[in-house]
Amino acid sequence: MLDGVSMDQLRTFIAAADEGSFSAAGRKLRRAQSVVSQTLANLEAQIDVQLFDRSARYPQLTKEGTALLAEARLVVNGMDGFKAKARTIAEGLEPELSVVVDVMYPMESMTVAVGLFRAAFPHTPLRLYVEALGAVIQPVLQGTCRLGIIGSLSVVPDAVDAEKLLDVQMVTVTGNAHPLARRKGVIRLRELEQHVQLLLTDRTTLSDGKAYGVFSPLTWRLADLGAKHAFLRAGFGWGHMPVAMVRNDLDAGSLVQIQVENFQPRTPPIAMLAVYRKDSPPGPAGRWFLDQLKQTDAPSRS
Repeated sequence: MLDGVSMDQLRTFIAAADEGSFSAAGRKLRRAQSVVSQTLANLEAQIDVQLFDRSARYPQLTKEGTALLAEARLVVNGMDGFKAKARTIAEGLEPELSVVVDVMYPMESMTVAVGLFRAAFPHTPLRLYVEALGAVIQPVLQGTCRLGIIGSLSVVPDAVDAEKLLDVQMVTVTGNAHPLARRKGVIRLRELEQHVQLLLTDRTTLSDGKAYGVFSPLTWRLADLGAKHAFLRAGFGWGHMPVAMVRNDLDAGSLVQIQVENFQPRTPPIAMLAVYRKDSPPGPAGRWFLDQLKQTDAPSRS
């Protein structure tokens, strides 16, 4: 009977465990609750193991079910990887490469990689989008972009695979006319809270309820990193920026680095990750492009 266990049964098992109820699993899988219940009952009968305790209002994984859940994930992920690899081989070279890039990614490094890509794949069009936070990962999840490079959104959804590219060095700054620019030494949180913090806004709901380096209740949210840069130089507030983008301003004195209590000894870097859906990994051109990004040196690394 064990040989008769199907991928569909394992996917249903995983969905029920993840969603917390058979009805929620049915909605996720677009099936009736009765179909989910029957599928799981058949699976339990085939393997002779009770996966869920159904005595309460909502089914709970048994200890046996918990132990088998990890194995089910391995099997399903392995099959997804097999199918994705086969699809990539069958498709051959991508007709075009669509990439969405985090606004914090160093454009100097990206420009070098794009130039090399154009020379290596002259007949493969490249579509490049620049976004922030959840708007980077959303096109990847929706399938409109094959590759994404995320950084400002620190959560990687389960549906994607991720590969580390580089760290973007960050610095906390304000304009030279801002009151905080005259402060020497470490600035305490209670003082930061009295001044406007300039932040990037998320055009999606993927970062709802999450705060990344937000220390002030007084915030201005901007959809564009260039606007944030200009507002910082104008002294409208303080905020975190990529070192490479503001190095000239710091040298010229139009921006001033400040030391904040929560970020000591320095503002932490942002890890940039290449992401793609597990069921749609990069083809030959996409893989080549990622390898170039990993090899391309950038001032932000130092």
